Amino acid sequence: MLSLPDNPRILVIRGGAIGDFILTLPAIGALRQRWPSARLEILGYPRIAALAEERYYADAVRSIDAAAMARFFVPEADLDPSLSDYFASFDLVISYLYDPDDIFSANLARAGVPRLLRASAKPDREHAAAHFARPLDSLGLRADPPHPRLFPNAADRAFAEQFLAPITNHELPITVVAIHPGSGGEHKVWPTDRWAAVIRWLREQHRCDILLIGGEADDAARRALAPFNLPAAWNLPLPQLAAVLERCALFAGHDSGITHLAAAVGIPTLALFGPTSPDIWAPLGPHARVVSAGEVMGALRVETVTAALEEMLRGDRK
Repeated sequence: MLSLPDNPRILVIRGGAIGDFILTLPAIGALRQRWPSARLEILGYPRIAALAEERYYADAVRSIDAAAMARFFVPEADLDPSLSDYFASFDLVISYLYDPDDIFSANLARAGVPRLLRASAKPDREHAAAHFARPLDSLGLRADPPHPRLFPNAADRAFAEQFLAPITNHELPITVVAIHPGSGGEHKVWPTDRWAAVIRWLREQHRCDILLIGGEADDAARRALAPFNLPAAWNLPLPQLAAVLERCALFAGHDSGITHLAAAVGIPTLALFGPTSPDIWAPLGPHARVVSAGEVMGALRVETVTAALEEMLRGDRK
């Protein structure tokens, strides 16, 4: 079993998409829980890793896109001295990078990294969150809680309060339902006309206020739903979006990073899954739920989704 100093310096190298990062948080949280005074940094995509920076998990974030990183994937390369010194300054490095030929690992050793834990970035037999926590076994640690949690800071929450104030005159978070009709791949997306039917049902049957969530990749869905004249949280920085979602009564979306984000702030979250395995990629949270369409998203009926939402709304209002 690896041993570390009382207040170690720990670096977690984590690329990947939003969902990948969020499902790694239980592992990072276990490190923080075991060594609360550790200097813990993340080398990743700053836009995503900001969810952890100075929000319980990480003290700092550094970009994985730095040009000097490329040399670390070349055998016996001349390594950037500054980046080598940076890596060597940590007592422990945990890497989730794809490194099938051990080139990156070998170069980290050449740079002077004293302890390296390698993690597979491709889960295939167990839930991704459990898979990403496997490197902790050699430290005698367990991810507890096993589901991700996000901790928006005071500035994030102040933004969310101001952002949501014009949307409804009702007391939050009772009536605001967030809907994200997009995803990273078309095969994961439910037809927009079905979402339109769900929006009508939420408005007519439950008098809900709907908040549309999305980014540039979701512009087609936004245009299709334009007749509803819905308020939208579009292209928000992820920490601010997390704080906005935290104040909503319910979230519904696809197999996407934003759905993992909603589950991780603890609100009731309904995830519509298609061909992806929910056994591996389902959002985890105290109030997360999945409805599966099977191989074709169009096979999922509106009535199936509204029935699930009905149960979740009733549970929220008890």
